[in-house]
Amino acid sequence: MNFYTDNDPLKLQLSHPLMKKIVNLKENNFEYAKTVPIAPLDFEDAIDSYDKILEIVGEICGDIIAPNAESVDHEGARVENGRVVYAKGTKENIKALADAKLFGMSLPYKYNGLNFPMVPYVMAAELVSRADGGFANIWGLQDCAETIHEFASEEIKSEFLPRINEGETCSMDLTEPDAGSDLQAVQLKATFDENSNCWRLNGVKRFITNGDADIKLVLARSEEGTKDGRGLSYFVYDKKDNAVIVRRVENKMGIKGSPTCELVFKNAPAKLVGERRLGLIKYVMSLMNGARLGVGAQSVGIAEAAYREAYKYAQEREQFGKAIIKFPAVYELLYNMRAKIDASRAILYETARCVDIYKLWQEVAKERALTPEERAEMKHYNKLADGLTPMLKLMSSEYCNQVCYDAVQVHGGTGFMKDFPVERMYRDARITTIYEGTSQLQVVASIRAVINESYSSLIETFEKTEVPQEFEHIKFELNTMRAHYEHARKLVSEMNSDEMLDLHARRLVEMAAYIIMTYLLMFDAMRCSCDCCSLKESTHHFLRYGKAVSVGHLEYIRG
Repeated sequence: MNFYTDNDPLKLQLSHPLMKKIVNLKENNFEYAKTVPIAPLDFEDAIDSYDKILEIVGEICGDIIAPNAESVDHEGARVENGRVVYAKGTKENIKALADAKLFGMSLPYKYNGLNFPMVPYVMAAELVSRADGGFANIWGLQDCAETIHEFASEEIKSEFLPRINEGETCSMDLTEPDAGSDLQAVQLKATFDENSNCWRLNGVKRFITNGDADIKLVLARSEEGTKDGRGLSYFVYDKKDNAVIVRRVENKMGIKGSPTCELVFKNAPAKLVGERRLGLIKYVMSLMNGARLGVGAQSVGIAEAAYREAYKYAQEREQFGKAIIKFPAVYELLYNMRAKIDASRAILYETARCVDIYKLWQEVAKERALTPEERAEMKHYNKLADGLTPMLKLMSSEYCNQVCYDAVQVHGGTGFMKDFPVERMYRDARITTIYEGTSQLQVVASIRAVINESYSSLIETFEKTEVPQEFEHIKFELNTMRAHYEHARKLVSEMNSDEMLDLHARRLVEMAAYIIMTYLLMFDAMRCSCDCCSLKESTHHFLRYGKAVSVGHLEYIRG
């Protein structure tokens, strides 16, 4: 089975009109083709390359990673002599993707990468997550390479980035026993060793995903006497130095193949990434936004897998003389699941495109001065990405949990048994609303875009888009939903109370999300020419679902 070729709504993302701008920027208007043998010659060549690589990812996911998922979940990872030992299936997964050169997909050609934009990379992350949500954490943490590439010195980039393309794994070591969501409280100490001309790290990190990785990005306190984020710097540590001990691997509810570790740093030599004091303020914030995009892909992938299992079971399972999919109560569950996944995918790739464009302009700005128009475009997409990223993470992870919950429900009692993969998916999904910032923290990040009217401006832009006649009634309903949203926003504003804003923040963010996600889903449906595609039906259903929720939120706020 190929997880890419069997998913038309996913393949559709390569045909978005913005891909031409993204590819041109990424390939430096195809100048790389003059010196790099694997660089595409033109836009069509680039899209063909993405398509072929994603087909390879889809094949590995369907033939290797997905079949290994159950055994990996059962075996898990373990600690031996202070080191993590992966499950047998995890080792096979890493080897398969490394042999195919699918680590470091987004790295520049200079560092032996494929120079892929974020969009096809995120598509690959969705595929891996569909195969095994836990393994996605090991493969997907190559996101750390982006941070190294963006902020580290050329010496560090040349040392570490080519190794990622060979299959070496990464981790971001942020949290500590007394510093979870509050990263300003990080206490792991960094001191400069004059004799060795390097930094030394000492302390404990906890809840570190893939904690025994080959290449570690570590947040540590470099400035004595400080207690807030301004005293933190970012460092890269090489596992080859053997100065970090894995104290234990956590016994988790789900994603059991991904080792979550408690680590002890003992005079661990490390190199400073970027400048001192900017570790949390600049570098971690950038990395966390990328990680939230990754959790969005993970959420969509896990939900897609759970839906397909539920759909298959509902077709095969008979009760009272007919397949249970013919019962309206079951069919409605499946219908809701499909619409939530399609809507989550729509905002996932819109966010990825925004990230692509503003980051690519940032790269261009390192080589030459941007024109006023280019700088304005960079700022525009940066602002969009800042607003859409927390909304994506919030909605996609919550929907992932709902979809997996309903997938178990479709299976009935058998879904509660370990004989069926939905039991594992249900457990794997639970973490998505927690790590890389809980849903509550995503609301805190999103509410800024409600207050400064960024979401309102985006919706207004969408309203100006012409749509075919068959979608006119959807646009009309969305206008009504926007009126409800603006009324709710005004009511909360008139309360003139920070506590009331906090109380109603999630309702306001969700009201904006239903409008934005329905528009994005409708735009995807407008571009889809596949007769069997679910996007048109999903657009209609998600609109009805979102409208009902939004009306309820407005009435609650009025009360």
